Amino acid sequence: MGEISLGLDTFGDVNRGANGQMLPMDQVLRDVVEQAVLADQVGIDFIGLGEHHRDDFAISAPEIVLATIAGRTSRIHLGTAVTVLSSDDPVRAFQRFSTLNAVSNGRAEAILGRGSFSESYALFGYDMANYDQLFEEKLDLFARLVREKKVSWKGETRSALKNQVVYPPLGPKGLTTWVGVGGSPESVVRVVRQDLQLMLAIIGGDPARFVPYIDLYHRAVASMDAKVRPIGVHSPGFVAATDEAAREGLWPHYREMFGRIGRERGWPPVTKEKYLAEVEHGSLYVGSAETVAKKIAKTVRTLKIDRFDLKYATGPQPHGELMECIRLYGETVIPMVRDILASNRPAA
Repeated sequence: MGEISLGLDTFGDVNRGANGQMLPMDQVLRDVVEQAVLADQVGIDFIGLGEHHRDDFAISAPEIVLATIAGRTSRIHLGTAVTVLSSDDPVRAFQRFSTLNAVSNGRAEAILGRGSFSESYALFGYDMANYDQLFEEKLDLFARLVREKKVSWKGETRSALKNQVVYPPLGPKGLTTWVGVGGSPESVVRVVRQDLQLMLAIIGGDPARFVPYIDLYHRAVASMDAKVRPIGVHSPGFVAATDEAAREGLWPHYREMFGRIGRERGWPPVTKEKYLAEVEHGSLYVGSAETVAKKIAKTVRTLKIDRFDLKYATGPQPHGELMECIRLYGETVIPMVRDILASNRPAA
């Protein structure tokens, strides 16, 4: 394992302004651009923008926002978290990424997934009954487009291609492509079969429970005589000046977001006790820079991963608080994580 890559993710959660009122989506999108510009300035390696089609998340066309960010940054890598490929066209998705890769001078990364919400299926005319087939076929086609200059492909979810060149083509370095996986063994094996990179979405519970998925990945690599690729983890969190400030600052926004989603899905109400237990023992990276750095380093060592992305925006938390979180993450957390990993000091 080389030096750990440390990034950020956001879904562009619609948040509150200084007057306590919810901001319009156009302002939220402009704020996301400013957050990414700051992330570039403070040395963060990657920023990923989610794709949603709901009233609580502003980003529905992440590649357009990423292209705007590309024009105002110089080094940070730019990607999605995730592109809902099941309800997209793989050829058009590839063209968006190859274009972003060109205008950003090779900084684009695709993170593909099935998404955790269902709105995009009806919106774009897809049947949820074909959930598995849609992703399987579309991922296969996208992977071929990344690897091959001329593509021949046939399936049931879209028209076939025969010796087709798709423009603009990728440069000699290609396109780094990840698959977001939430905990399905079949999905881990699929990543290896397609020779792509595994991004584990760990949003609850002890990260160590994902060790069997890492082991499965390596067994699948060996059985298919494939190449070991980098493995990443995406988890939520928030950094503030002190542990108490971080916990108390995030809690009302966390409660509001998970309360809303929970009501949609029939989950029991989230309690502060459960929230604090997740902060202490689970996959919420909330606290001071030192606390968050130690927890990230422990996860990196436990899972032997190459990349960690912190989802820094949760619910209607104000832009100013998110900017301070990004500053602390880049200026303090990242150097501390790398220092812990480079030494023999315990992570926690």
